[in-house]
Amino acid sequence: MNSASLPTGFTASGTTCGIKQSGKPDLALFVSESAAAVAGVFTTNRVVGAPVIVSRERVLSETARAVIINSGNANACTGEQGLKDARQMTANVAASLGCDADDVLVCSTGIIGVPLPMNIISAGIPAAIEALDKSGGAYNSAATAMMTTDTFAKQTSVDVKLSTGSIRISGAAKGAAMIAPNMATMLAVIMTDASLSAAQCDQMLRYGVDRTFNCISVDGHTSTSDTVLLFASGTADAAPVTDDDHKTLRDAVQQICEKLATDIIRDAEGAGHFVTVDVTGFETREAAFKVAKEISESALVKTAITGNDPNWGRITSAAGYAGINFDTSFLSLKINNTEVFKAGTPVEYDESALSQQMNDNREVHLLLKLSGGPTSGSESVRFWTSDLTQEYVRLNSEYTT
Repeated sequence: MNSASLPTGFTASGTTCGIKQSGKPDLALFVSESAAAVAGVFTTNRVVGAPVIVSRERVLSETARAVIINSGNANACTGEQGLKDARQMTANVAASLGCDADDVLVCSTGIIGVPLPMNIISAGIPAAIEALDKSGGAYNSAATAMMTTDTFAKQTSVDVKLSTGSIRISGAAKGAAMIAPNMATMLAVIMTDASLSAAQCDQMLRYGVDRTFNCISVDGHTSTSDTVLLFASGTADAAPVTDDDHKTLRDAVQQICEKLATDIIRDAEGAGHFVTVDVTGFETREAAFKVAKEISESALVKTAITGNDPNWGRITSAAGYAGINFDTSFLSLKINNTEVFKAGTPVEYDESALSQQMNDNREVHLLLKLSGGPTSGSESVRFWTSDLTQEYVRLNSEYTT
């Protein structure tokens, strides 16, 4: 992966307009130099930010040109004024680009329930336009301007060879808390110079999101602002024409999504451990997903990991209340490749050694396997989560005060 390269036909900028009292960058802009296909996936929360409403109306388009993103203010629960402000942001960008306002999408992230300071944003958009550049520095600046409580900018790129030529896929994301499946307080912009229709973008994006952004959880809280967009400019003059091309491109989109999604978990507020949860041996992916989700969002599992406590009872019991009819006598569990529970029975192991291993390593791996009985099969799901620390509680208890 190339960590900081935009695809051909795209420019970006990250600037400071003054939304954040800290004076940190707070306005990001990604622009396609020509009409691009675009698709989007959004939060499933019924309480949504105004930008989600506006962008939902404009995806599955073949003429998209840009997305404008502000951090520091979510423009959520702000009524009709919030919708007016979100549309005004896109109109201001469109006027500078010489395109229709409907060809510009918008995202906002930050505090909920506070009107946008539109005088500041409107004054800052010309500077964002002026700063547009195709360089890696501009790409990094845009990824940085999206951040709220993030501690590092999240961006990545990959070059892919199709039968018709080489293309690049790049992505930038923000997110560190209020993270849950379907999706969370995270924004992601993915760009490619491949030639794709809006329908193809939609298909590939949903496939990737289902296996990545919808498989991460920090705290189980689905936010108002989640947006993942995929733009395809076609400027590389290469398109997927064979089944292998489609699979290669689809898998590359998933690869970009996975890197961004796991970076969000690695940056989870206050986290001390990065936890991979593999659930295997179920009849359906949906069943495995439900079990993995319950384990990943259990406060007792997460606090046990914080304390380097291989408390397998918390993990198996979380699987048990997922609503899936399985036989415990076929259930086994490994923690960091140490078997602690097999076929429904505890296994003797060196608890202090495993605890020390958890203490010495940031990465924790949980493998829960069903090997027979009702609902067993060959389906599996991988989830990523973090532990739950005192620092997470402190950060979120002080967030607005």
